[in-house]
Amino acid sequence: MYRIRDLTLSPGQREETLYDKAAKLLHLSRKEVVSLTISKKSIDARKKPDVRFVYTVDVEIKPQKKGYKPPKDPKIALFVPKFYLPPKGKSPVYRPVIIGFGPAGMFAGLILAQAGMCPIILERGENVDIRDEKVQNFWNGGKLDPECNVQFGEGGAGTFSDGKLNTGVNNIRISYILQQFVRFGADPSILYDAKPHIGTDVLKTVVKNLRNEIIRLGGEVRFGSKFTGFLEENHEIKGIKVGEEIIPCDRVILAIGHSARDTFTMLHEAGIPMEPKPFSMGVRIEHPQEVINVSQYGENNPLLPAADYKLNVHLPDGNSAYTFCMCPGGYVVAAASEEGGVVTNGMSNHTRDGENANSALLITLKPEDFPDKSELGGMYWQREIEQTCFKAGGENYHAPAQTIGSFLKTQGASEVAPTYKPGVTFCDLHDVLPKKITSVMEQALPALGRRLKGFDMPGAVMTAPETRSSSPVRILRDEGKQSALRGLFPCGEGAGYAGGITSAAVDGILCAEALIESL
Repeated sequence: MYRIRDLTLSPGQREETLYDKAAKLLHLSRKEVVSLTISKKSIDARKKPDVRFVYTVDVEIKPQKKGYKPPKDPKIALFVPKFYLPPKGKSPVYRPVIIGFGPAGMFAGLILAQAGMCPIILERGENVDIRDEKVQNFWNGGKLDPECNVQFGEGGAGTFSDGKLNTGVNNIRISYILQQFVRFGADPSILYDAKPHIGTDVLKTVVKNLRNEIIRLGGEVRFGSKFTGFLEENHEIKGIKVGEEIIPCDRVILAIGHSARDTFTMLHEAGIPMEPKPFSMGVRIEHPQEVINVSQYGENNPLLPAADYKLNVHLPDGNSAYTFCMCPGGYVVAAASEEGGVVTNGMSNHTRDGENANSALLITLKPEDFPDKSELGGMYWQREIEQTCFKAGGENYHAPAQTIGSFLKTQGASEVAPTYKPGVTFCDLHDVLPKKITSVMEQALPALGRRLKGFDMPGAVMTAPETRSSSPVRILRDEGKQSALRGLFPCGEGAGYAGGITSAAVDGILCAEALIESL
């Protein structure tokens, strides 16, 4: 098989044309190409508005006469695909338990179920159908359910996001993860798209199908089952508590997510080693999607997908800011998990056809910046900011918002209709966010505007606060992925070892492998 890089197509050209391009490069006829699989697809917009799709393809050809060699071309190389093989199971004394059914817990559960180990999975929130009803009700002005919301429930916080799968992690398990997502309902394009995404609307089906596969393989998924404590003996875990129930076990994967504050507190009080870690907070910023399209492509071309961006800036005073979880054609959503606090996040559906683009605009914060220097100091700071924003919004989960023009004291008529539900209250964000955040934003906005035309447009709207970009704590573990409490495997984003759906899923698989190896 040959891997061919840098084949290009114009918007509107059919991908079948890639067969002809590949055959020509290999000095073969089109009929001699047996199969062609797209390995990667990206967009080259450096010569605006002449935007091109760029492909890497894997090509299988018919047997050639002895002595055939492809032409010497840096685009062409022999390619041998590599595959991840899930581990085989062992016979445990007790069924392994997984706490949390977000990306880390789901893939840990799938690996253990495929290994025949019949895991018990506990999720404090509800299944995705009930969860969706509760979330939609909250967004439309109804009551917040602290146990089932954008943060808690089947699929984890990623279910109500854009379903972005791009990651800085390089791991052979990623191709397996993407294949499973496609198997359970995601579009096959995620297997090769340089910036793959599933979409919130599709994710709801995907997580349900994945859950049903775990059950089919002998696993058990319990919703509305909140982890409240554990039993230990000689620094080894012997069981966990779910309300009044005790489940005997000696292997537990702790995949609680970044917002399980009551669980962090319980673990800290029980002496589980943890430490504060750097994380980021800021706002959600919204622009017209058309502005981003023109800035990135040179025109608003309907043959091109909704444009995205990824920006960062390092400032002279040593601070930094960056954009995160950019949602083309998306929506800013209410993501609170505690009563009396406002939290924002972003999401897009698969088609990304909303009027606005949004992303988090985040400021990097270090433990030395936290007002409280304890292990949970970052968590306490998050909560304080969320409660301040709740009061500023009118104590009805409306979020405080401000235009960039108003924030920077230039000009400020709003040109962007905020998408946050249940609604926003316009105010001065300097009054609701710490100076550590607003002072960096003041410097960062003009600098980012020089990198992406229109980013600092006066009418763009910032909605506060974005506080849940990652976990504020790290639950310590050794090289075998275990805590000092033996048999406890802190895992995923909540434990401080991942930063997104894909990296969390990878860590879930790694912890499942470590659990099997420990038996």
